[in-house]
Amino acid sequence: MLYIIEHLDGNRLYKWCFLEYKHISEIIGKKNILFTNINGEKAKQQLFPYGKVESKSVTELQPKRVCILDPLADKILSSADKNNFDSFIFGGILGDYPPRKRTKAKLSDKLQCEKRSLGDKQMSTDTAVYVTKKILDGAAFEKLEFQDEIEIPVKNGLSIELPYRYVVENGTIMISQELVAFMKKKKGI
Repeated sequence: MLYIIEHLDGNRLYKWCFLEYKHISEIIGKKNILFTNINGEKAKQQLFPYGKVESKSVTELQPKRVCILDPLADKILSSADKNNFDSFIFGGILGDYPPRKRTKAKLSDKLQCEKRSLGDKQMSTDTAVYVTKKILDGAAFEKLEFQDEIEIPVKNGLSIELPYRYVVENGTIMISQELVAFMKKKKGI
């Protein structure tokens, strides 16, 4: 199965995005990931150790037997979808709250292919990939445990609130620990 991450945050690869992309590679393995719409040599070099890298947009590549994961899709992803598609496309977007429906505008409306949802709550890109992998491996969406909104304590009683949905397994929120460490060191906090 190929997981295609269409980078939709312009020409720059923000550290937050990079850490999510790196986490995706750890989740599914670098041979199963294609980063598309990656411009600039620095960004390509950063991502090359974690998967295949393509300058072209997935809208130019027009892959066959693909499915876009879009929160606005009517149909929830199921394990049976594993037999219907060779690739799954995710919008690599730093989330806004409230969501601005950029996956639909920048991907779903531009590609003629099936669309599936992972529920109506916004997830980070690495969480969406993780949930997709779990479902394709046989887990039912309804059986997954989620936590909406998490709080990351940083220092001096301050914290960062993330208004997204995360998977909880065995009482642990599934989030990149490298990303958590980055948030705690972020300037201005």
